[in-house]
Amino acid sequence: MSHPHNTSYRGDRLWLAAMVHRVSGVLLAAFLPLHFLVLGLAINGGDELNGVLRWTDNPAVKLAESLLILALVVHFLGGLRLLAIENFTWRNGQVKLAAAAASISMVVAFVFLVRVL
Repeated sequence: MSHPHNTSYRGDRLWLAAMVHRVSGVLLAAFLPLHFLVLGLAINGGDELNGVLRWTDNPAVKLAESLLILALVVHFLGGLRLLAIENFTWRNGQVKLAAAAASISMVVAFVFLVRVL
């Protein structure tokens, strides 16, 4: 039995860029409660916050921070791509813009990782 909807667009680079934008948004939203928890520790007292800050010296945490920066940059650039799609009439260069956004995101995350390690 065939599906009534055409899904041939899946796997297209622009569809992939849109999906990465959505996933990065979900990851950033999942991070926010953790961020607020740490901010709450700073308000409640220095000892608990110092424990969390010592834990952040762990290389695995540094890698996770770099992935968070990657998600932030990907989401930001994906949002700019959407603004361009919705507000400008050109459409031919969208694949190149998505590739440029991915490249810039990777460079920013790598630079961050190198600086924190």
